[in-house]
Order: sequence, then structure tokens, then C-alpha cells
Amino acid sequence: MPGPNNSFGEFQQRFLPPLFGLQFCLALAGNGAALWLMVTRERRRNWHTGLVFSCNLAASDLLYALTLPLLVLYYAGGKQWHFGEAACKAERFLFTCNLYSSILFVTCISVNRYVGIVHPFFTRSHVRPKHATAVSLLVWAAVAAASSPVLRFAGEVKNATVECTSTHSHTDDRPHFAYSVCLAVFGCLLPFLATAASYAAIFRVVWRNANITQAEKRKVGLMVGAVLALYAISFVPYHVLRNYHLYLKLHNKNILAVYKAYQVSKGLVTLNICLHPLLYMALFGSIRTVCCGGAEERGAQSPGGQRLCPT
Repeated sequence: MPGPNNSFGEFQQRFLPPLFGLQFCLALAGNGAALWLMVTRERRRNWHTGLVFSCNLAASDLLYALTLPLLVLYYAGGKQWHFGEAACKAERFLFTCNLYSSILFVTCISVNRYVGIVHPFFTRSHVRPKHATAVSLLVWAAVAAASSPVLRFAGEVKNATVECTSTHSHTDDRPHFAYSVCLAVFGCLLPFLATAASYAAIFRVVWRNANITQAEKRKVGLMVGAVLALYAISFVPYHVLRNYHLYLKLHNKNILAVYKAYQVSKGLVTLNICLHPLLYMALFGSIRTVCCGGAEERGAQSPGGQRLCPT
């Protein structure tokens, strides 16, 4: 009978390599095509703030997708890391950067849509692509700073094999757990609340607008549901299970069911780089086309008499 550690490793080696391989292909094709379309086709039309945020999100996804082949080789080869300490730290750092830049740029896109639809006059007067560029630079700086402790915690662990782990020393288990909880709160929970509040306000304005058809309202409902589903499937389970796993590890407890669920969540959180191209599609042709389904051309107005969609 295999021991618990063998069971843990065997599950990783069976589940993660094919999933990461598939995600690499989908993410590379989807984000590469989306980025090319945004930089070429959309730039010639209407380069607005939503596209600025989406370009940054696509770039982040592509950067992380390029590290997935290393993980495929790592897990398929029996969790034997052949690429050195620096590459191990870099992979863990890029994963953390991608995860939280993804969450924050999705939040930026959501808040940008909220401002554009709920406060269109303010948007036309004060919101410009240069502002989105400045916010994007702040996001990258914040994410890089928040991810930098990973470079200390992560590293190679040499046992029977050389593994690449998030913590390479048991003395780091407690500070790493505290760091992980902070990331979950400030990097996932608070952005999720901002995203949910933004889309709730968007849905309320659109639903109350008599000039928008039921079909167009369903489009907005699907957009809201897609973003919230991304959190429910990808981001939230990973943070909950990761911190529960680290808590058990801190108290020297090994529960195979929790570990397996955590490994599944690692695959699901990486899935977000494959799903983001669906969000970019909602921005092609400008925010107003997607959120209003062309209602602007018919003079759609918000409940307060304002035009629903920004120009």
C-alpha cells in the first residue's frame, strides 16, 4: 500500500500534467489572438479604457502561460525539478503575479464598466485611456510588491527528488501561512466585493431601463454571471483550500481529501487564463455595444434620463 505522501504525489502526477498542457494550448491561442486583435483591429477604431485594462490582462495571462510547460514536465516527471533554484522561484513568482494581476484587472474592468454605464456624463468628461494606463502601472507595481515575498519563501527541496515548493523551509511555515491569508483577503476578497458591487449596480441600471429589450438585458445578465462564475469556480475555491491546507500543514495534519481538493483548485485557478478571452470578446466594438446591444443608437437612457452608454 502506498503511504500518504505517495498518494499525494500520485494524484498530482495524474491530474495536473494533462490539465496544465491543455490550459497552455488554450491560453496561448486565446490570449495571443485577443491581444493581437486588441492591438491591431481595435486600436484603429476606438481605443478606450476597457481595452487598456484588457491588454494588460492578456499580457499577464500570456506571461504565465509560458511557464506552464515547465510544470507539465515537472509533474509528469515524478515531481523532479530540473530547472534550478532561480527558475523555481521565478515560476512561483510569476504564478502569484498572474493570479493577483488577473483578479485586479478583472476588478478594474468591472469598475470601469460601472463608471461608464452608471455615470456616463462623468466618464465622457473625466475618464481617458491615459488614466487607465496609469491605473494599470499602479496595479503592476502593487502586484509585484505583494508577490515579492514569494522569492523568499519558494525554492527547491531536496529529498528523494528535487521538488519546487512554495515553502522550502519548515521555519517559514507560519509566516507563509500569515502571508497567504493576507493575499486571500486583500488580493481576492476585497476585489471580489468591489467587482460584485459594480456588476450589481450595472445590472440594476440596465434592468430598470425601459428602452432596453429583454434580449439585451439577458446579455448583461450573462456577462455579470460569467464574471461571478469565474470567481466562484476559479479564485475563491483556490484561496479557501490553499489556506485550509496550509493551516493543516502548520499543525502537522495530512488529510488526503483536502489535499486532493486543493490540487483540483490549483488546476481551476489556472483555468482563468483560458476563460479571460471570453471577457475580452465583451469589449470588442466598445463597451456600449456589449452592455447595451446597440441600444445607444436607439437613444437608450438611464433611469435618471442620462444616456446609458458612454461614447
